[in-house]
Amino acid sequence: MAVWPRDPAERTPSFRELLRDLGQEVAALVRDEIDLAKQELRAEIAKSLRAGVLGLVLAAVLGLVSLLTLCAAAVLGLAHVMDPAWAALVVGVALGLAAAGFAALARRRLRPAELKPQATVETLKEDKEWLKDLRRR
Repeated sequence: MAVWPRDPAERTPSFRELLRDLGQEVAALVRDEIDLAKQELRAEIAKSLRAGVLGLVLAAVLGLVSLLTLCAAAVLGLAHVMDPAWAALVVGVALGLAAAGFAALARRRLRPAELKPQATVETLKEDKEWLKDLRRR
């Protein structure tokens, strides 16, 4: 059991204690930076998903309607070879083009977002400068 002076003002921390404290602080800092990076990435991914989901849903619905209409047009065209079949074919193609437009819009919105955690990078730079300043002292 070590005997320490009773007055804290008389005691200077040992090199071992300073190193232990520094190690604990650096470990806490790294954990905090990792948590910050995780939060930033989750936020960016959620934002990208929200932006493209509506467009994908519209594209899927119109694509299904287009497929059903084209199927009906093919059936009518083969069965009767009349004007109603051509009308159904035109409607089916128009819906298919609309679905393609929505799909292109959704694809643009779902393009990879900026997944670089900017705030984490900035704080890591600040931490690097702080450590450099500690070494200079």
